[in-house]
Parts: sequence; structure tokens; C-alpha cells
Amino acid sequence: MAKTVIIGAGFSGHFAALVLQDALKKKGDHEITLVNLHPKFTYIPSLVWVGIGQIPVEKTQFELQPVCDKLGINLVLGKLTEVHPDDNHVIVEVNDKPTQLDYDYLIIATGPKLDFEATPGLGPEKGFTHSICTPPHATDTAQQYLALVDRLEKGERAKIVVGTGHGMCTCQGAAFEYISLLHNNLKDRGLRDRAEMLWLSNEPRPGDFGIDGFEMKMGPVTFTSEDMATALFEDFDIKVEVGSHIHKIEERTIYTENKAGEYKEFEFDYAMLIPRFTGQPFKYLDKNGNDIKDKMCNPAGFVKVDANYGKSYPELTAQDWPKTYQSPVYENVFACGIAFAPPGCISEPCTTPTGTQLIPAIPRTGYTSELTGGAAALNISEMIEGRAPCHTASLAETPGMCVASLKNSWLSGSAATIGLQPIVRNKAAFPEYGRAVDHSAMEVGLAGAWMKKALHYAFLYKLQAKPFWKVIP
Repeated sequence: MAKTVIIGAGFSGHFAALVLQDALKKKGDHEITLVNLHPKFTYIPSLVWVGIGQIPVEKTQFELQPVCDKLGINLVLGKLTEVHPDDNHVIVEVNDKPTQLDYDYLIIATGPKLDFEATPGLGPEKGFTHSICTPPHATDTAQQYLALVDRLEKGERAKIVVGTGHGMCTCQGAAFEYISLLHNNLKDRGLRDRAEMLWLSNEPRPGDFGIDGFEMKMGPVTFTSEDMATALFEDFDIKVEVGSHIHKIEERTIYTENKAGEYKEFEFDYAMLIPRFTGQPFKYLDKNGNDIKDKMCNPAGFVKVDANYGKSYPELTAQDWPKTYQSPVYENVFACGIAFAPPGCISEPCTTPTGTQLIPAIPRTGYTSELTGGAAALNISEMIEGRAPCHTASLAETPGMCVASLKNSWLSGSAATIGLQPIVRNKAAFPEYGRAVDHSAMEVGLAGAWMKKALHYAFLYKLQAKPFWKVIP
């Protein structure tokens, strides 16, 4: 009997558990243990709606225990504190008690640590800004937004800032959705003229989204994501500051430095800024108790997998990106979703004249997390049967899809629907753009709003392993 422990029940870890259980159910008596800090799965993409008060957080969640019971997966609610890869066990803190879980195979899918501390004054707990990164954050953000609405209805004016809170942030897409939703919600309330809005981001240009932007051909004309984002910001009367790092935030002021080395100050009354992501801060220890985190992880704490690390941005190619998500140090350890370490960025990095780094990190959430988690699970299934890992999900080969909500409504809603192939530019396969732009999609409209809602319900259905869940892509 093989024991597999999966740490994290977000998109990547939970999907990996479902895929592995399905792959092994007719292959003998094998054990899968899913470890998660919280008893519920949260559909993170819909927290943008929670953060504006349009849906309750409960509509984005389901209980993990019934799903695990139905599939015969052990669920352990606890916090991972130590990984002992030489001895094939992890230490999980369960009800404040250290508990040892032995494994034959390990999948690390812990998601990120929200590094608010990297920017003084950032965040809802110890700072002056709001967040939509977790259910409690999004719920609190909605309350603060509705309080702002109340002040605007009384005749006050406000300055609103949305974007990223550090020069090395990712998930610009979620912030883009949020500022668009704010604009349209205030417009529907008749309050938009009382609010100045600013998009503040570490992207080198609008519409970069940490993926070096994208292109789409329509007849002889090539459109870009920069064209789309710029047009939307102009239409929404949103000012734009990109290529910016936030050094600190005070109660009403944001202090930035841009790629030209210019220092600026922006006043605000309400701000939602995504923090930098790092790896979760648990320990990696060898059989003698020595710290081997540098051996297992990159400097940001993300787990190294079968990528080609150490190359500079100009040297990176599509072939340097991971495929199987297997650790190069311990062959029975895999990492997926946000937890795996990419070999570099795909958006062009920049260093300001003063040495401040502006490096938009590649997003590894949602559909991308599923792809990597599924590959890791299927590779473990192969190894249990004595075969080498053969399932791949290279981001330089797989397609990407995103539906960015701009206005949440069945009748008057709007969303930007984006499809590209592949996620990471692959100049060897597509010499002109690195992507198959003839097959790319970029549409804004009501159909996208329906698709966004459909994805919300489809993923929540699928990840509860309900009938025919495997046919939902």
C-alpha cells in the first residue's frame, strides 16, 4: 500500500487529491491524506465579488469533509510545520499538538504566504489597506467598501487606489477585476463622479498581468492586452501608474518609486492592494535535523521542481519550464500550484536607478493550478505502478484561460474573456510572438459575465466530485 500526503486543499491540492483517488481506485488499497488548515474549500476567483459586497463568502465555499468521506480520502485539519524528506514524514500541528504523518509520496500545494510585511503599512491587520486574498479579508473589505459608499452618499468625495503593493507582486488580474467592479458598482449607485480612481501596479505596461501581455489577431489587425486595458481605463476614467513599487504606506498616503527612479506620493481614502507572495514558512530538515530549505526551495521559499533554474531573463526559454513538477532532490516529492518555484518571470523585469526591483511574477492560480496539480497526481499514480513520471503540464505548452469580471450582473454584466496558447511564450514553436495568436481570444461583453458565473458554479460542482465531474474541463 502506498501512502500519499497532499499538503493544501486549494485549487491545486484538492484537484490533485481527486485525480489521484480516481487514478488509484482500481489499483489496490492505497491511502491518500489531504492536509488543510481550514475545513472549507474556497473558490478564490469569486472573492472579488465578495470584496465588493455582491455575494456572501459562503457562496464561494464548500465543506471538505463530506467530499473526502465520499472518496475515501483522509482529511487532516492542521498546519504543516516541518518536512522531513529523508525520513518520508511531515509534522502537522493539529489542535496545537505536533502530529507525524508518514508518506511514500508527498505533494506540496500550500499556496502562498501573503507577505504584507514586505511593504510597511500594507494590509488589513497591521496596515492601512484592504485585501481580497482570503475569505476573512474579502468579507472585511466589503464592509469597508460599503462604509465608503455610505460616506459618498452623504456627499463626501474619495480617492480610491487599487493594484499591487510591491514591485515583485503577482495576481494583477484579480486587482484589475476589482477596480473594474468598483467603477461599475459606483456608477450603478450614481456615485462614480464623487470618486477619483487610480490603478497602481508593478506591471511594465497596462494589461501585462505578469504574463508579458498577449496578442490577438482579427483579420489583418493585431490587438494587444495593453490596447484592451488602456481602452477600459480610459472609458472608466481610471488614472494609471504602472512600473511602480510601493516603499511604504501611511494612513492616507502611498509612497512609490517608478522604473525611471521617480519618487511619488498618492493620497487615498480607500485602497485594495495585492501583497507580494512568498512560500509558506515551514521547515525542511534532513535526517540529522539540518536545515535544507535552500536545497529544496528558491530564495522566496517556493519548492524547486524539474525546471532549469539559474538563468537570466534573456536566457530563459520555453524548455526551461517544469513539466512533471517532481523535485530534483527527492523523486517522491512534488510541488504544484503557487507552491512550485518558476525558473524566472515571463514579463520583462526592471531595476530602477536606485536598485529597486520591479519583477511581476507569473500567476499560478486557478486553471493553471489544476493543470499542475493534476500532472503531479498522475505522475504519482505512474510511480506507484513502477513506471517513470510521464504526465506533463508545462506552462510553455498548455493553454491559459481567464475571465475577468468587470460588472457582475446577469442582464447588464460584462467580463473580459481571454484565451491564449501557451501561457509562457514559446518562440521555438511560435517564432513570431511565442504564442498562437491566430487562436487567441480577447472579448469584452455580457457573454463573458455569463461565462464567469458559469465557471463559478461549474468549479464548485466539479471539485465536490459530483456526478460527471471529470467531464468538466
